[in-house]
Amino acid sequence: MSAESVTSSTRSTRKPKGEGHARRAEILAAAERIFVEVGYEGATIRKIADEVGLSSTALYMHFSEKSEILHEICRLAFARLQAANAVVVAEGGPPEVVLRKLMEAYVDFGFENPNAYRLTYLTRPVEARDGAQSAAQMLGGELFKAFEAIVEQAAAAGRLRGDAKASAQTLWAGSHGIVSLVITKPYFDWVDHKTLTATMLDALFIGLLKP
Repeated sequence: MSAESVTSSTRSTRKPKGEGHARRAEILAAAERIFVEVGYEGATIRKIADEVGLSSTALYMHFSEKSEILHEICRLAFARLQAANAVVVAEGGPPEVVLRKLMEAYVDFGFENPNAYRLTYLTRPVEARDGAQSAAQMLGGELFKAFEAIVEQAAAAGRLRGDAKASAQTLWAGSHGIVSLVITKPYFDWVDHKTLTATMLDALFIGLLKP
């Protein structure tokens, strides 16, 4: 095969230019998979570009470096969680009802987006340094404060058995625990996700809330 044929073949595998937002979404989806499959340190801009069908140079037009891609994945994950929470809060209801719905939405997000969840919440030091931790501190902090505010409403209504801050952290830890265990231990003989989630929430609410 001639050099010209090789060049022509290589060019034919390149995807045509698309809209900026659509192409960025493709890059983020590919990077999310690769970061989880080979590890953040093992991933390269070249690997991500090849997965999307771009040249490395073309990818650099969207993201300047690997850490920027990771930060954007985490930012978007928190944005989706914030949007889901806003819907639940807007529906209103007694604080304990809102709390349960918020926790269900959080767990559902983790099960539906396991790769994004891993990168956002289950980061190693290098991933934390390169974008995940800063996103978690800024956006994740806002997300937790909104959740804690509902727990404080339950406390004000006389529904909590103990301290609002400790209760909020315990509830969040329970949700995080069930998601992280299921997505990192898929080989375990888990019961149905909804049954597992409902059982965990029942136990937490019985223990932390007054009848």
